[in-house]
Amino acid sequence: MINTVSKSAKHHHDFGQLADGYLKKTPIFQFVVVSLMFPLWGTAASLNDILITQFKTVFELNDAATAFVQSAFYGGYFLVAIPASFVIRKASYKVTIMTGLVAYILGAGLFFPASRVATYSMFLVAIFAIAIGLSFLETASDTYSSMMGPKKYANLRLNISQILNPIGSITGILLGKYLIFGSVGNLSEKMSGMQGAERIAYGEKMLQLTLQPYKYILFVLIAMLIVLAFTKMPSAKPIVDETKHAKVRFSESIAYLFHNYRFKKGILAQFIYVGMQTAVWSFTIRLALVMNHSISDAQASNFMIYSYIVFFLGKVVATWLFTQIKPTQVLTAYSILGTLSLLLATFAPGMIAVYAAVGASFFFGPQWPTIYAHTLDNVADKRHTETAGAILVMAIVGGAVVPAIQGLVSDAVGSMQLSFIVPTVAFALVSYYFATEIKHDIE
Repeated sequence: MINTVSKSAKHHHDFGQLADGYLKKTPIFQFVVVSLMFPLWGTAASLNDILITQFKTVFELNDAATAFVQSAFYGGYFLVAIPASFVIRKASYKVTIMTGLVAYILGAGLFFPASRVATYSMFLVAIFAIAIGLSFLETASDTYSSMMGPKKYANLRLNISQILNPIGSITGILLGKYLIFGSVGNLSEKMSGMQGAERIAYGEKMLQLTLQPYKYILFVLIAMLIVLAFTKMPSAKPIVDETKHAKVRFSESIAYLFHNYRFKKGILAQFIYVGMQTAVWSFTIRLALVMNHSISDAQASNFMIYSYIVFFLGKVVATWLFTQIKPTQVLTAYSILGTLSLLLATFAPGMIAVYAAVGASFFFGPQWPTIYAHTLDNVADKRHTETAGAILVMAIVGGAVVPAIQGLVSDAVGSMQLSFIVPTVAFALVSYYFATEIKHDIE
């Protein structure tokens, strides 16, 4: 038994690993490989914003029905996060990420038959399959990035990795703009005068375009899978001396986390935040089309490009501010300003509302990784880290709930703009979370 422990310890210390799972210093190449996973789910998520606009017209959906795209996407995250944590516990972060890449490849491949079957439900199946892969990827990568170096820089590391996420988001929007929207113009206007077989044929032609971005995505995914397969990666898991500690059971982890008040508070904040962000991004293109009837779908998609650019800038600015000010203080200010931006989006006239919705994305930048790392810090017993990280990823299911609520509100009041009151209230609740966490922030 002693020999087994010593061999395990030697393997862990190949990367200067400490007993709690953190590393003495960050292995740069391995950290870069993990960080390059972050744009992959940004690309998939931003393509959903394009698909929502496309599906609404082709399948003649109301706003509530279009939100099913996000329900399928984030529902997949929710259902698979815990199984992903089991893979981490039984195998490794590396194996879990590779499993996610394989599932993502299979899901992207489903867009080929989906574009030919041309039914809304088949596209939802493909999106759900992609989400399964992304759940494995994000459950592993978020926690892995935060563990890959000294503990005191865990929040900073995760924010650095997350800076790459909006690059993937911008890529997804550009792929959608040029490969899906193309030179079609305003699809809803073009199809409004079509009836019967003509409309069905043209709609099927437009749906064929949806598979175009996934051809390029598949090449990138396969390349990343090969690179990761041949890269030696650290364990970044707590070193347990089996002569002193039995391996922790899943039920024990759940019991431990259930009695951790601040962990549960962080889970709720993450649920609300992801739902708010997803709702705003899901309906920004629709808001632009409603507030300015003279622009095309492709032109309206530019506002999502602007959103991801300011989202990226918000991350960069916040990452610098974290070196000067407590993260919770930075995020309190960000959240309050973001709430005010969404108030403008809800009530301001004309295109001011659209630019306010875009501006709110600046304040989204550091939210997810900061809530994630801050909540994970509250798990003192690091034997529960994998399960805690999985539950945090499960909180992404907020992205399935809040957009659906906003869609229902939009249909009920007959105003896409007024429905932005839903994410406004959600951002106000996130502001409250960070304001109450300032006193707990670690210097």
